[in-house]
Amino acid sequence: MSVRLVITSPLEEELVDLIRATDERLDVVNDGELLAPTRYASDHPLPTLEAAGSRERWEQLLDEAEILFDFGPLELAPSLAVRPRLRWIQGTSAGVGGLVERIGLRDSGVVVTTSSGVHARPLAEFALLAILGFAKDLPRIVRNQREHRWERYAGGETEGNTVCVVGLGRIGREVARLARALDMRTVGTVRDVRGRAAADLHVERLLPTDELDALLPETDAVVLTCPLTPSTYHLLDRRRISLLEPTAIVVNVARGQVVEEPALLDALRSGRLRGAALDVFEEEPLPPENPLWDLPNVLVSPHSASTVAAENERIVELFCDNLRRYLDGKPLLNVLDKELLY
Repeated sequence: MSVRLVITSPLEEELVDLIRATDERLDVVNDGELLAPTRYASDHPLPTLEAAGSRERWEQLLDEAEILFDFGPLELAPSLAVRPRLRWIQGTSAGVGGLVERIGLRDSGVVVTTSSGVHARPLAEFALLAILGFAKDLPRIVRNQREHRWERYAGGETEGNTVCVVGLGRIGREVARLARALDMRTVGTVRDVRGRAAADLHVERLLPTDELDALLPETDAVVLTCPLTPSTYHLLDRRRISLLEPTAIVVNVARGQVVEEPALLDALRSGRLRGAALDVFEEEPLPPENPLWDLPNVLVSPHSASTVAAENERIVELFCDNLRRYLDGKPLLNVLDKELLY
């Protein structure tokens, strides 16, 4: 008996062919006319229902699908929990917990797997870019170049600096590993330290996240890589920001809501913090009138630090592995814990 698999966000045709070749039992549907156009390499826009007849076609496909690659049209996503044949959705992001909760899949029997691990290296490189950029005073370099000003200065170094990684999943561990390669001291937090060894996570000091306060005063760079959950909402709030030294920077590649953004803005404006590199924001897209755009000590990235040209290939490699596991009745990789939402 065939297994209907519906692809709901764009992939290169050669990658679709790889999915089809995974197993002869797969019946793969990849209707390019229903999918949203891509804007850049490895873009994953979800489809809309604007085209005539698309709603009827999507309703039919979602009713027939046993497996979805991505979540399909957002307008229909709240109905996924009651689709009669749907058993599994493969997400294209690591952080799909919030979406799963919003569309009512948290209490359903539909298994959701994430792309956790695929984006670890690009996000870790972005974090290192930020740490190195502020150490070498990149904002000054850019400003002086723009103003044609030749003004020599003394820069800093990263050796011996302390990086605090909040959330030592695959992304956080890669941040810590690369930071140690540059002779930085690494410390970090996880939700639950039981059974976790600091050395295995590439840090020399490990604490539970609810003891983060103890690490902040000794930190030169806070790198947020934790999932957004009720316990991490505004984790870096005004009080915790006040525990940081004025020379510290904040790097956020988690979710915007992990930081109390008005408090961060106040600290950056006043010089209470040296700087911030932000790939995520409480409101996205970041509104044009948001003051963060114009602060000289802020690097604004449009939620793109995780996206590289090879992303689709890596996601499909993971997906094909999971397809073989699914068809053989074996445990899937990267299953979302619907209680923890990651």
